[in-house]
Amino acid sequence: MPSITYRKALNDALAEELERDENVVIIGEEVAEYNGAYKVTEGLHARFGDKRVVDAPISEAGFIGMGIGASMLGVRPVMELMFWSFAYVAFDQIINNAASVRYMAGGTINCPIVIRGPANGGTNVGATHSHTPENFIANTPGLKVVCPATAYDAKGLMKTAIRDNDPVYVMENTLLYGQKWEVPEEEYTIPLGVADIKKEGSDISLIAHGRAVITSLEAARILEEEDGIKAEVVDLRSIRPLDEEAIVKSVQKTNRAVIVEENKPFCGVGAQIASLLQYQAFDYLDAPIERVSAIDAPQIYAKPLEDIQIPDAARVVAAARRIL
Repeated sequence: MPSITYRKALNDALAEELERDENVVIIGEEVAEYNGAYKVTEGLHARFGDKRVVDAPISEAGFIGMGIGASMLGVRPVMELMFWSFAYVAFDQIINNAASVRYMAGGTINCPIVIRGPANGGTNVGATHSHTPENFIANTPGLKVVCPATAYDAKGLMKTAIRDNDPVYVMENTLLYGQKWEVPEEEYTIPLGVADIKKEGSDISLIAHGRAVITSLEAARILEEEDGIKAEVVDLRSIRPLDEEAIVKSVQKTNRAVIVEENKPFCGVGAQIASLLQYQAFDYLDAPIERVSAIDAPQIYAKPLEDIQIPDAARVVAAARRIL
């Protein structure tokens, strides 16, 4: 099985879906002639032409709104945001319109749009370019949110997202784009709403999504090597729909939980999971739930401080040791 980068996995997924379905198009800033701001769409314009891979002006409200309208007419647009931070100027389209149209149309109009791009801090680009808005999006009924942590998951989830008849918002991480994982050459998809156990364990559950999964795997390695603690790492993969059964089942086995995310803590994804465990796994908990998240402040520009702001393996290890 070949190893490819997270970026290449996304590129392969897009190419395969463009080839499979003539209704799939890619629209965004610099996605065509420039091959994408992060080179995720490299080579697709040359291969599929300017009717299928389209450069958009710097107006997220405009081109996202256009994509939503097109999706209502049967097109399957994949919209690239240079940063998910730029989605905020298109929230009426992203949150209000895309989420509501099928419900308000009594199920007669679908909105099969994918909006994708990086949603992360850690690249020292300041507070206005570093949002992780998966909690904002997941709060809205009618929207689906995925946060792949590996190249394998990125490809499988992207292909599923493009085929879905609802709006699916894919939140990537620029720090993962160059990392490699094994990805099979044969075609595959990954269903939305199905978590993945990245590492089996018996002593504590580390529940994470996105790059926090990689952080949790490193923390699990340290806990096992230094303390003999076997941590289970649960990769949510999908924020909404959320695999509640997998989360609860893991904690029922290990009796302890640390929730890890690069999102801010207040009203974050971790808060939702903590509530879930309180109601569905309370009798199995042998210690309080721990949450490890980004420090609750606008994203810090200075690298030494941003490195502290975002969870690292040491913070996850410390949280695990506190409840063990």
